[in-house]
Amino acid sequence: MSALAFSVLLSLVSAVAYAGGAIVQERVAVSSPGEQFAPMRRPGWWAAVGLNGLGGLLHVVALAFGPLSLVQPLGALTIVFALPMAALFVGRRAGATAWRGAVMATVGLAGLLSLVTASPAQSLATAERVAVALVTGGLVVALMIAGRAAHRHPAVRSTLLATGSGIAFGMSSVFTKVVAVDWDGGVSFGDVPALATIGVFATAGLLLSQAAYRGAGLAAPLATLTVVNPVVAAAVGLTLFGEAFRYGTTGTVLALGCGVVAAGGLILLTTERLTHTPAAVPSPAREEVVVPEVLEDLLVPAEAARASYGDAGAPPVCLYGLVHGPYDPPPGLERQRVRVTS
Repeated sequence: MSALAFSVLLSLVSAVAYAGGAIVQERVAVSSPGEQFAPMRRPGWWAAVGLNGLGGLLHVVALAFGPLSLVQPLGALTIVFALPMAALFVGRRAGATAWRGAVMATVGLAGLLSLVTASPAQSLATAERVAVALVTGGLVVALMIAGRAAHRHPAVRSTLLATGSGIAFGMSSVFTKVVAVDWDGGVSFGDVPALATIGVFATAGLLLSQAAYRGAGLAAPLATLTVVNPVVAAAVGLTLFGEAFRYGTTGTVLALGCGVVAAGGLILLTTERLTHTPAAVPSPAREEVVVPEVLEDLLVPAEAARASYGDAGAPPVCLYGLVHGPYDPPPGLERQRVRVTS
């Protein structure tokens, strides 16, 4: 197996792990509405962290064997895998629009993969690392503040937070690629800032994604961050890492077209709300109260009592204080009643 094929395989498994983590995160967000970023007391939260960590580890290894512009778009398959996984494990089913979006995303990514060509591994200079980290870090913070300000509009808040999460995850992949390239020549103390940057961006992406799922469902936040993540990382890879597409300008135009198709599919996924059909709960059977005949003979029908006492008279009551008022027999029962006198 070639290094490129191995990178694709690892990226696919990573996308499955990320999809599982996203499903668990969304369920935790639904069951813990008061904890926005990190519901650490919930076991499900730690399960989501483990799945995301596994996906991230496989993603790191994939970046070591393949180009950034190839590995990152494969991460968009997370939403494609999340559809059947959500239906299988948590009972969520996707409509026809969501499946059309999944097919479009898959076709677009397949075309993009066929145009990517491997290039010699390159790293970033120190000045480039600092500039990229500061610019994208400031953008993530701005999106987080805007999301908190839009708390009255859940859809807008979720989109802003998911966008910030996608940028953070994308930059985490960029610096992971930088460290992977640097480690080819041996580990040095100069890699510590890059490792710290990876930790900060990965943590920020995880927390922002958890907050984005609160009150917004699964499809829209996940599709947003899976679109933003590869776009950011691929843009950095093509501009700073010297990566390219086959066939020169023609290949670049075709790749952009495939990217538009894939993005259109992901947009369809955001418009289709995953519905959860709960199992029908049978209503409890109505219990019929049967009055013993011995008591029915002692009870005074209301019509007979009014005919005997009149409207001005004192209303009769049931014997032994069983009921506070006259007894009305069920409709349809034609029985002769005799008023009991003391």
